[in-house]
Amino acid sequence: MDINIDIPFRLNFNNLDGDTQKKLMEQSKKEVALKFGSEMKAYAQENHLDYQEILEEEAIKNLYNYKFMFTI
Repeated sequence: MDINIDIPFRLNFNNLDGDTQKKLMEQSKKEVALKFGSEMKAYAQENHLDYQEILEEEAIKNLYNYKFMFTI
């Protein structure tokens, strides 16, 4: 299952607060978990790592794939 976001995120330049950033991070985590969740859980268990930490790192990397449109 491949998730592709064609529509860019539209952000108001004046509204880049913590809530907006948190919302984007949660969306990214959901996408990564859907795509790679089972593989990451197996990897974390195999290597005695924290799954949530791996998920967060991969979600941050995933944010670089988003397209953003800013309104000033």
